[in-house]
Amino acid sequence: FKTLKYQPEFPKKFETIEQARDFCRRFFAWYNEEHHHAGIGLMTPDQVHFGQAEAIYAARQETLDTAFISTPERFVRKPPRPPHIPTAVWINPPKQTQGNQA
Repeated sequence: FKTLKYQPEFPKKFETIEQARDFCRRFFAWYNEEHHHAGIGLMTPDQVHFGQAEAIYAARQETLDTAFISTPERFVRKPPRPPHIPTAVWINPPKQTQGNQA
């Protein structure tokens, strides 16, 4: 994973397998529980996986609606919307065929 290797804390090499496992354990906990991903609507993977995304999206929309009502001049084109939450996310998307074209 490029994301893993580009972390500032990523060592040039691990001295032991235990050190590598510990680093990966901490990294994947952060990645899944704390890191907000642009590709999934600025949610964490855990929030999406455990069904919390819709409630978070609704709360974000409520905050944006309040901001729009109180200061519409800040929003030139249209009322603001939170980032879209995709219905499917792929690392390697399946090849498009006539049967599964979106």
